[in-house]
Amino acid sequence: MKADLTRLQILSAVGRHGSMAAAADELSYTSSAVSQQISKLESELAVELVERHARGVHLTEAGRAVVARARAIDEQLDGMRDDLRELAGGFTGTVRFGVFPTFAASLLPDVVIGLRETHPGIRLSVHSSRIAPLRELLETRQLDLALTWDYPWNRTIDEGLTVREILSDSTVLIVRRDHELAHADTVELSDLSNDDWIVRAAGHPTAEHLWRCARTAGFRPTVVVEASDYQETQAMVAAGLGVTLCPQLATSYVRGEVVVKRLAASVPARRICTARPSDVEPSVASLRLEALLHQVVKGYNASRG
Repeated sequence: MKADLTRLQILSAVGRHGSMAAAADELSYTSSAVSQQISKLESELAVELVERHARGVHLTEAGRAVVARARAIDEQLDGMRDDLRELAGGFTGTVRFGVFPTFAASLLPDVVIGLRETHPGIRLSVHSSRIAPLRELLETRQLDLALTWDYPWNRTIDEGLTVREILSDSTVLIVRRDHELAHADTVELSDLSNDDWIVRAAGHPTAEHLWRCARTAGFRPTVVVEASDYQETQAMVAAGLGVTLCPQLATSYVRGEVVVKRLAASVPARRICTARPSDVEPSVASLRLEALLHQVVKGYNASRG
């Protein structure tokens, strides 16, 4: 049994007016067309829906039951249209968002709170990982938007991705509070040529960043610890095992035994970017998220002076 939605709407109009002619006027049909559509609906449902008489028509008991369901269907269709308007306007929907750990631990809470306050209908599905897996997820269309980062020597070049910079994340130095440079305003990397160094392990790009910058500064760093994350590197600095470089974003939480020092401009910053598949039209919801990211980063830049 299959009923045509238009014929259900015609039957509802007939029931409201008690007249084929009045229903025809409302719907811009002819009376004969309305009558034909009602007859076809009766055929589709194999039941008599109206009783015709000299003064008009009455719905049968079956007709009243069908109209009740038809009104519920109309309400559902109206709701669907509202949902689609909300979705098209970027007020609802799900955005699959990829982030790297230092962003997740520092600015992501601000993004989540901001999105909840400004666009409560948008659902955020977050995947936190290192950069290579995030790029794979973008390429396989498992993410709508992701954050990536790079240095001048390993720029992201991928024709399949649209990449936009949102933050220049300065490189900073972390030393113990009793280090001889702990009170310096700005530190030259060459001043640390005799120090022991702590780096990220497993070929992390920040380790290569140190090697490249040290070579430019005229020395070869002595690496004594390879740590798995930035909190671990801070712990090793606090223990007096050496000094370390890291992105400023990774210093949202600083141990009491260490201090963060600004480096001379000769040490490059890392570039943090949004990335999305180039061949996919972005949803309005994902564009709203990207705009919010810019606002959060603007606030972060203002807070650090």
